[in-house]
Amino acid sequence: MLKNKPDKKLRHDELAKIIEADPMITDNELASRLNVSVSTVRLDRAAMGVPELRERIKTMAEHALSKLQSLNAGEVIGELLELEPDKWALSVLRTVREMAFRFTDIVSDNYIYSQASSIAVAVIKAASVIIDSMRGEYKGHAKVGDVLIARAKVGVNHEGKKIVSVRTRVGDKEIFVGRFIVEVLE
Repeated sequence: MLKNKPDKKLRHDELAKIIEADPMITDNELASRLNVSVSTVRLDRAAMGVPELRERIKTMAEHALSKLQSLNAGEVIGELLELEPDKWALSVLRTVREMAFRFTDIVSDNYIYSQASSIAVAVIKAASVIIDSMRGEYKGHAKVGDVLIARAKVGVNHEGKKIVSVRTRVGDKEIFVGRFIVEVLE
């Protein structure tokens, strides 16, 4: 059976929209959302010049790290994928067994906080930044194998300090919300 060209064009448009909205999406998830096979997704990505997930993440991380000023790359908890200094940032943390409380699959809250605090500092365009204070709320838990996606957004500048909001989610579920007041050191 021959594929209808307009259907393929619509599928490519939808594929591009989905990947733009969620660059962390896997081929399996794309196949499910588009109601096609994984091999069709791979063929479509190849035809469109869209790299596989690992390559997308690697390229995003290299680009984001080139803009990083307030931390060394090794000081960021998770992978910094996107960074617009003094505006917003995105990081991802893949959880492993060593991050869990013993005898459970629940990831320790200190990893969730560490990712959030490091992205709150990373998003600031300055050589030296510290966290002055933080108000946060855990809204759920992460389990071993989950991927934590943290988004930071820089808000108002007040008395030489900046307010950075960080939201962390696992899939569609928000598990942490924090408001960090950061200070740029001279």
